[in-house]
Amino acid sequence: MRQNWWRPTALIVLAGSLSAQAQTTPPPNTDTQAAQAAPVPPQATTPAFVPLKDGKLPLSEDGSRYVKLTLLNQAWLHYNQSNPGSRVNGRNEPHTLDAAIRRFRIQFYGQLTDRVFIYSQIGINNFGYLSERKQFFFLHDAVGEYAVAKTRLSLGTGLGAWNGLSRFTASSTASILGLDLPLVAETTNDVNDQFGRKLSVYAKGKLGKLDYRVAVSKPLIVAPNTPPVGVAAFSSLAPRAQFQGYFQWQFLDQESNLTPYAAGTYLGKKRVFNLGAGFIMQPKALWYRPGPIGGFATGPDTVQVALKQFAVDAYYDAPVGPADKGQALSAYAAFYHLDYGPNYTRNTAPLSPTNGIAPGTATLNNGGNGWPAYGTGNVLYGQLGYKLPDNLLGSTTFLPYVSVQHARYKRLNDPMNYVDVGLNWLLAGHTSKLTVAYQNRPIFTPDGTGHYNRTSDRSAVVAQYQVSFN
Repeated sequence: MRQNWWRPTALIVLAGSLSAQAQTTPPPNTDTQAAQAAPVPPQATTPAFVPLKDGKLPLSEDGSRYVKLTLLNQAWLHYNQSNPGSRVNGRNEPHTLDAAIRRFRIQFYGQLTDRVFIYSQIGINNFGYLSERKQFFFLHDAVGEYAVAKTRLSLGTGLGAWNGLSRFTASSTASILGLDLPLVAETTNDVNDQFGRKLSVYAKGKLGKLDYRVAVSKPLIVAPNTPPVGVAAFSSLAPRAQFQGYFQWQFLDQESNLTPYAAGTYLGKKRVFNLGAGFIMQPKALWYRPGPIGGFATGPDTVQVALKQFAVDAYYDAPVGPADKGQALSAYAAFYHLDYGPNYTRNTAPLSPTNGIAPGTATLNNGGNGWPAYGTGNVLYGQLGYKLPDNLLGSTTFLPYVSVQHARYKRLNDPMNYVDVGLNWLLAGHTSKLTVAYQNRPIFTPDGTGHYNRTSDRSAVVAQYQVSFN
């Protein structure tokens, strides 16, 4: 009995030891151990996207990829001294007063990847009381491009305005210096293109201070027509390719070439001085039959001639005076050599307020507010504007301007001078501005030989209110 006394005692001690261990050492917790073994995940945070800036919706954290929407509306109140014989639905209208929409545009574009860019624009132009109702928007631009070498070379294709010739052959309508664009710069507008836009393959880029663009375009087909005698007209045969380019040396601040459209004025926000040169050429673009103008053809053959246009220009836009005053000077000058073939002329009539002309009225201008903006010959165009100090009237200020087109066209015996003088009231820069302009245009009447003399002038006063979200 004595030799086995320890066995119950040992069992009691062992049980007490296990009990104490159980009380001091918690049972293993598999969830806690797994949590301790696993790395702690980083705290969830909202992506650090760049906030909406300049109307851009960022697609990447650093904002380098984005999409952007812009809006523009330009509304006119227009008093016009009509060209001789002007009528509206058969009634003589020597003067007209009307309201109209000069432009409404929507742009949507974006940098989709580091190298892929897309640009589109839709809108309407020239919607007035004589226009077709419920007018649909039409496509202005639809291009896609790929940056082969970042800023140095991008290749693109589609319907767009990467045109040659001059700075304002593709103008930014939201930043026009005055009332309207330098219309003479858009030398084939709506003849064999779509409101200045062309189906093209283009290359653009910057090589140091040299900004360049070149394009090969397929002109749109021209409505069937018979070659006139002694006067060139655009041929209705299948069009040949059109070649164009524009090159400018940017001496001071570098301008963006993201889109093809050049700013009219930066209102003193940049210091820009550029010299440029460009061209547009298209083989067999026009045709005519040899002979006296308006007479009988002297030969059976139709002559086909090339479209050949060249231009040089200079642009300066910079702040002047004390830095804190906000004054700025904007100046532009261009020389155009336009060859459309013999005796070619073409009128322009933005938002013409009449739709007919009295029988027997003989002017080159036709009715409304038409004038011969284009023709075979040489053109000098210039515009000058001066932005007055900021906060001149409350938080607003003014920008007076003048623009002049002086042309010597082969078919006109006298110079063609068109003058536009006006005042911009900058309510909020280009975002909200009111422009009032006086325009003077020449009237040309026939001299009996198929050519024209300047015999009188007509004028117009236009008020335009612009709202732009850019």
